[in-house]
Amino acid sequence: MMIRIEKYLSEQGIMSRREAKRFIESGDILVNGKQPKSGDKINPDRDIVSYSDNLRTHMEEKITVLVYKPRGCVSSKDTGEKNIFDIFPQFTHLNTVGRLDKESEGLILLSNDGIVTKAVTGKDHLLEKEYLVRVREQVTNGMMKKMSEGIKLEDGWTKPATAKKVDAHTFSITLKEGRKHQVRRMANACNLTVLSLQRVRIHTITAPSMLPGNFKHVPREQVDELKHIGLIKS
Repeated sequence: MMIRIEKYLSEQGIMSRREAKRFIESGDILVNGKQPKSGDKINPDRDIVSYSDNLRTHMEEKITVLVYKPRGCVSSKDTGEKNIFDIFPQFTHLNTVGRLDKESEGLILLSNDGIVTKAVTGKDHLLEKEYLVRVREQVTNGMMKKMSEGIKLEDGWTKPATAKKVDAHTFSITLKEGRKHQVRRMANACNLTVLSLQRVRIHTITAPSMLPGNFKHVPREQVDELKHIGLIKS
């Protein structure tokens, strides 16, 4: 089967299509010993794709870090506000994988691997993200059922989720999508006022003992799992 080389490299979790195009144009990717053109197709069962020493070094330098974002800082750079890289200046060469709003806290990934970003934040990703939410009002089972089945927001119906009551004023919710301020908007649709919102899990990655300002490197096997599960539908 013939497939565009950029798509092949992306589906294999080797690099993003954008990265593939850049490295094809720079001559760092060869097919059967020759430099291809961007958009060329290959037969993965027959053709041999190889990489320059420069590209192999680049791929080995890719890292993914799990950090605990404190409340009160934004995830984006260049906003004029205190941001996540003010807390973790050693990782300014990385990019945030998704976002947590300013008043939320918890787990967020930083990475220079475009495939990780696509796997975790892509439109059709399958990766779960779990949040712990404390609210002012009483949480009811009816509210949890409504959130689990889907809620109509301004930008359409939410996908089925898993919402569970933890105590009178706390619930957990697990999503497989990431619309802007989605958890807060879902809570608001149930007439709940959010007092605190914490992301506690990204797929199988948890860190119950992490505190705001803590970080840890994500092991390669977990990164590979994120890529595999997250890219199933790509």
